[in-house]
Amino acid sequence: MFHSFFPRPKQFGISAVVWAFVAILAWYFFVSGFGDRLGYVMPEQEPFDLSYFLVPANLFFYAYFALCLVLFGGVWTVIAGDHPWKRWSIWGSLLIIAVTYFGVQISVVINNFRRPFGDLLQNALSKQPGITAWDFYELQIVFAKIAFLSMGVSILTDFFTSHYIFRWRMAMNNYYMSKWEKVRHIEGASQRVQEDTMRFSATLEGLGISLINSVMTLVVFLPILFSLSSYVSELPIIGEVPHALFWLAIIWSAFGTVLLATVGIKLPGLNFRNQRVEAAYRKELVYGEDHADRAQPLTTTQLFENVRKNYFRMYFHYLYFNVARYFYIQADAVFLLLMLVPTIVAGKITYGIYQQIATAFGQVSNSFQYLVSSWTTIIELLSIHKRLKAFEAAIDDQPLPTIDQHYLEREAVAGEIAADKPT
Repeated sequence: MFHSFFPRPKQFGISAVVWAFVAILAWYFFVSGFGDRLGYVMPEQEPFDLSYFLVPANLFFYAYFALCLVLFGGVWTVIAGDHPWKRWSIWGSLLIIAVTYFGVQISVVINNFRRPFGDLLQNALSKQPGITAWDFYELQIVFAKIAFLSMGVSILTDFFTSHYIFRWRMAMNNYYMSKWEKVRHIEGASQRVQEDTMRFSATLEGLGISLINSVMTLVVFLPILFSLSSYVSELPIIGEVPHALFWLAIIWSAFGTVLLATVGIKLPGLNFRNQRVEAAYRKELVYGEDHADRAQPLTTTQLFENVRKNYFRMYFHYLYFNVARYFYIQADAVFLLLMLVPTIVAGKITYGIYQQIATAFGQVSNSFQYLVSSWTTIIELLSIHKRLKAFEAAIDDQPLPTIDQHYLEREAVAGEIAADKPT
C-alpha cells in the first residue's frame, strides 16, 4: 500500500513529522522574532481583505514555509533514487500541504472579516448614527473577493488531489499485479486488487486531506484562540482561568476523542469481519454459476447465516456508539455559548468579537475532533487495510491472517468433496 508509492514510507513519514515539529518550534522560538527585528511585523489590526496575504509579516512566513518544504523535498528526492513515483509521492504531497495551508489562511481572513461585519450589524440594529447601506455593500464586496479566491483554490486543489490519489492507486495496482501469482489464491484476490485499492485511495483522499487541514488549522488558529482568550477570563463555576478559550478547546476536544475511540474500539474488527463473510458468500455464489456442485442450499444457508450474525453484531455495537456520538455532537453545539455566559452578561465583548471567538474555537475544536468526525470512515479504512495486508503477507511469504487461513482450509475441503463426487 505504501511502499509502492512512497520511497521508504516509514522513514518518510517519521521524518516528515519530525521536520514539521522542528520547523514549527524554530518559527515560534527563533525565526519569528528574527523577522520582527527585520521589520516584518504584523499590524495591530490584521487586514480583513485580500491585502492580508501581502502583509510583510505574512510574506516573510511564506518564504520560510517554502524553504522548509523545498529542503525536505530536495533531500528525499536524492534519497529516493530511481523510485518511479517519487515526483508524485514527494513533491505532490508537499504541494498538497502548501495549498492546504493557503486554504487555512483564507479561513483566517474570513475570521478577521467577522469582527467588522458583526460590529457593523450590531451598531445598525441598535440604531447608531452614521451607518449607511453602502457600508454593508462594501463589506459584502470584500467577502465576495475572499469567497471567489477560496472557491478557485478549492477547485484546483480537488482536481490535483484526485490525480494524486489515482496515481497512488496506479502504484498499488501495478505492484500487486506484478505479484499476482503469489496472491491469486487469496480469497477475493480480484476484488482486493480492483475494488479495495479503489476504496483505499478514495477513502484516503478524504481522510488525508482532512487530517492535513486539521493540523494546519491547529497551527494557524491556536495562536489566534490564545490571543482571543484575553476577552474571556471567567468561566461558569470554575471562575477565572488564564487563557480560558485555549484550554477549553483542548480539554473538550480530547474528551470527545477519547470517548468515541473507547466506545468504538470493536467496530474496525467487525467491519473487517463483515467484508470477509460477504466475500465468502459472494464467491460461493459465483462458483455456483459455473459448477453444479457448488452453492448448494446447505452451504449458502450457512454462509448467509454468518453474514446475518455479523450484521446483527454490528448493529448492536453501533447502537451504543451512536448514543455516545450524538450525545457529544449535541453537547458540542451549546458548549461554547454556555462557557461564555459570564463574559456575555458582563458585556466584555461585542457581537463581532463573539463571532471571531466562535469561529476560532470551532476551527480549533473541529481540528482536535478529527477522530470524532472521521471515526466511521477511519473504521472503513482500517478494515480495507486489513484486507490488503493479506496480500502483503503472501507477497512477503509471511503467514496469512487467521481468517484467511480458515478460508483456504474451507476451500480445500470443498475441493476434496467435489473431487470425490461422480461426474
